[in-house]
Amino acid sequence: MFVNGTEVVLRSVDHARSLGIDCVYQDLALVNQLSVYHNMFLNRERLTWPLLNNRAMRKLARQHLSDMGVNISDVTAPVAQLSGGQRQAIAVARSVYSDAKILLLDEPLAAMGAKEGALILDLVRDLKAAGEVSIIIIAHNYAQVLEVCDRVNLLQHGAITYDKPTAETSVGELTELVVAEYRAARTARPSTMDAEPEEPV
Repeated sequence: MFVNGTEVVLRSVDHARSLGIDCVYQDLALVNQLSVYHNMFLNRERLTWPLLNNRAMRKLARQHLSDMGVNISDVTAPVAQLSGGQRQAIAVARSVYSDAKILLLDEPLAAMGAKEGALILDLVRDLKAAGEVSIIIIAHNYAQVLEVCDRVNLLQHGAITYDKPTAETSVGELTELVVAEYRAARTARPSTMDAEPEEPV
């Protein structure tokens, strides 16, 4: 793996973050019982030693979310009270404002409705337009990938087997590649569903 032209072997999450790499996980890694602003600064708390500087974190959380166009009226509310799109936006904002230069988004639109998904796609477009963060999206919804990404890669068995600008491919082509892999896998190893059922014990 090369970061800014230098080969690196990542040793830990903290090491990755020190290189400007951060991740928004599919499960968001938010604590539902904590407030919006505490989640924004989770493991990055602002301190006025030895206490948390809650005033500063509240102010910065409002500012960061506002700068990203995310409307959350009360940053002191528990994240459990928010919509899926709002929670995803908090996770994205947390990573962006940790000075990330490379942002990995793992299934950022999984299980979201159209309105919430549009919010996150707009966030990705805005980050892309600002040009300060490189974004890698891991996703299975090819239409969304083609909508916001510049290039698309297909990973198969740990290797990149397909790499094209999004303008040179389509949902149909990507779907056919994955279907072909599925068919090949079934041919090589028949499904256990096709086998004779075992006798009950």
